Amino acid sequence: MHQSRSLTIVRAARALTYLVYTFTIIALIILVLGFFLLLFGANPDAGFAEWVYRSLDRVMAPFRGIFESIQLTGNSVLDTSVLFAMIVYGIVGLCLSALIDWLSEKVYQLRARQPVGGPVPQAVVEDPARRPTAV
Repeated sequence: MHQSRSLTIVRAARALTYLVYTFTIIALIILVLGFFLLLFGANPDAGFAEWVYRSLDRVMAPFRGIFESIQLTGNSVLDTSVLFAMIVYGIVGLCLSALIDWLSEKVYQLRARQPVGGPVPQAVVEDPARRPTAV
């Protein structure tokens, strides 16, 4: 009973970690897209660029204003805060990947410890005293 509860807890933790890992990967994709759109001075009125900039604002909320943006030529901007956010999200992604691997290993270990057909009823267990003797 204890192992099945442990297995359930580890599976739930792994599922939660997968959700956070998925968010991290999506955030990294948005950061990369936003970085290059800012760097190349994309028109913020274009539909795709508008969506990326709006998503970038949400993902960048904890990092906004850490570093000054560097104005290049025309509309081009080198936003070093976005670069810093990419590094932080990347490190978080690597840590989450390692955690997923560790939790997956725990699931496999707990599964290996469980009996294949579940618990064996007491009546089926062979009694060594009733074993036939060889003549």
